[in-house]
Amino acid sequence: MSRILALILITACVSACANQGLRDLRSNSRGPDEFIVEPKAELQAPDDLTALPTPTPGQGNLTDVDPNSDAVVALGGRPSQGTAIPASDGALVTAASRFGVTPDIRQDLAREDAEFRRRQSRFTQYRLFPEDLYNRAYRRQRLDAEATADLWRRAGAKTPSYPPLN
Repeated sequence: MSRILALILITACVSACANQGLRDLRSNSRGPDEFIVEPKAELQAPDDLTALPTPTPGQGNLTDVDPNSDAVVALGGRPSQGTAIPASDGALVTAASRFGVTPDIRQDLAREDAEFRRRQSRFTQYRLFPEDLYNRAYRRQRLDAEATADLWRRAGAKTPSYPPLN
């Protein structure tokens, strides 16, 4: 009986030693990946089939996806402006950058996050039972919608979009 118990305990301990990092998002299935499918614009029939433009192999066409233009349209801009800031948004950009702008903020944040995850995962590779290490590591940084709404309600702010108190 004690050998069986020892064998079960050893098996559980060894199986818990696999370190997958904070979150391993790779799929183990060989099934289709629905995120590879890329939506295209609707096909358009020209008014005059004899006046078609000359084909340009290797170049873009009207049905190609343009993420930058799509983002500009989604945010209320005009794709013809590109990424230029319209004069009407000058005051907003000035206010947002009043404390300075860090040009390499993405690289800085990526480096700091990698260091944070390295520190958090130092002793997380040995667990008896599997758990979501990502949520555990970022627990202190998560946003709690209920606590925030309660804080604003206690301060006297109206929160019409938040569910009413029971």
